[in-house]
Amino acid sequence: MSKKPRSRKTMDIIGTILRVLLAIVLVAFSIFPVLWIVSASINPVNDLANQQLIPPNANFNNFTKLVNNPIFPFFTWMKNSIFISVVSTLLTLTLTTLAAYAFSRFRFKGRQGMLKTILLVQSFPNLLAVVALYTIIKQMGDLPGVGKFLGLNTHWGLILVYLGGAMGMNIWLMKGYMDTIPRDIDESAKVDGATDWQIFSRLLLPLLRPILVVIGILSFIGTYGEFLLARTLLTTGEKQTVMVGLQIFTAGQYTKNWGVFAAGALIAALPIMIIYLFLQDQIVGGLTAGSVKG
Repeated sequence: MSKKPRSRKTMDIIGTILRVLLAIVLVAFSIFPVLWIVSASINPVNDLANQQLIPPNANFNNFTKLVNNPIFPFFTWMKNSIFISVVSTLLTLTLTTLAAYAFSRFRFKGRQGMLKTILLVQSFPNLLAVVALYTIIKQMGDLPGVGKFLGLNTHWGLILVYLGGAMGMNIWLMKGYMDTIPRDIDESAKVDGATDWQIFSRLLLPLLRPILVVIGILSFIGTYGEFLLARTLLTTGEKQTVMVGLQIFTAGQYTKNWGVFAAGALIAALPIMIIYLFLQDQIVGGLTAGSVKG
């Protein structure tokens, strides 16, 4: 009888050790690329082939070259990325919330079919639609009056494309969260004479704050880090996003500017790091609550 508790205790200790070792390995795999980028950013040699974790003669010249480069406006790229991401996020939140409210609270013909269609369309990657999106935006650029705002090489044209790609899964996520809110709130408000808009704006919207934060953060991060569509639809340097602009330092005649690229990557990552550090708890809480009921 005395051996079983000891054996169980030993197994618990071994299991704890294995979990700790696994956690250490995973953290190491996660942190090592970041340390390597930091090392490359302060390496004056600009050579990844012989990169050392602690490079000799480390300095911040790569950051100086990045900031003072008159040909490649890094902070203009940053401003473009933040503008596009913020506007796309706000529009995504607005349209997603309104659409999810309709799907969650109203019963109309074709509702289930539309929800399934949205989910089906979202299963196809953006890569398959690049040519079609390019053609559509190019044709919109030929329209009188709106072409200069929604055509190729325009931020609003790119924002329009991002809206189409971000709506589907966000509608499902928002609807799943909204379904967890009791309908008794709606019915009680209707008895008191409230309209559907009053119920939505005054009662439901404040309760949606956790999932709004989640969708907003995920939309911002997804848009901020997107490369393929931005590279296809934005053609001039002053219009490009930071992700598109940074690849210039690793392509063509600028292949050896890995140090400048690493410095730009670190600065460009700051907005995402700040968002994660301050709102990580709300991300987890909103995703968990939104997955309770679909």
